[in-house]
Amino acid sequence: MLPPFAAVYFDCDSTLSTLEGVDELLQWAPAALRRDIAALTEQAMAGLLPLADVYERRLRQLAPRREQLDRVGELYVAHLVPDALLVVQALQLLGKHVGIISGGLLTPVQHVAMHLGVPKENVYAVPLHFDATGAYVDFDRRSPLWRNGGKIEVVQTLPKDHQPLAFVGDGITDAETQGHVACFVGFGGVIARPQVRARADVFVTSKSLAGVLPHVLTASERTQLAADPRFAPLLSRAEP
Repeated sequence: MLPPFAAVYFDCDSTLSTLEGVDELLQWAPAALRRDIAALTEQAMAGLLPLADVYERRLRQLAPRREQLDRVGELYVAHLVPDALLVVQALQLLGKHVGIISGGLLTPVQHVAMHLGVPKENVYAVPLHFDATGAYVDFDRRSPLWRNGGKIEVVQTLPKDHQPLAFVGDGITDAETQGHVACFVGFGGVIARPQVRARADVFVTSKSLAGVLPHVLTASERTQLAADPRFAPLLSRAEP
């Protein structure tokens, strides 16, 4: 489906931020575990292993503490993809709903949302449970986002005024939304995965998130941005 879209939602890891949040938790893990977890993450994102199997195993082995999640959130924000903030602001200027749907951990993703001005009610990720000392207990198994197909479930429950929806992401769980959203934009600016390119309605290789804009805006919406000195430069950075 061609624009206009009522909403644009984004994945977080390797889409809004250049980081993979779970990998950042590895800084507190032994070297051997770091190698194993990093390999598992990439296999899950490439669709070579079921996400549910990888998700539970990673968190059980890492057992992150509550304060570590805030540190990962700070790292997310420090490593935002170029133009992430301006793209979100431009979409909101045009009256579009902007949200985040991530298989990552809720607390770090909320740091990104707060920095970008994304309303908290439009943020979906996996909460963790901790004991009174801040030690890891479990993840919220009621969330669909820790397994394959979870993002489809979330986009299908979004408010009606967020439809038609464009979704932007880099991984196989993002690509699963193709056919369930009006447009799936594969983002390869951080990692270009062939499996995602093959399934995407359109695929963007620009390092800047501005590369998404030509695919989610109408000609008149682009003209409106071009007339605003805050956002006109974005359009020149919208190509690879």
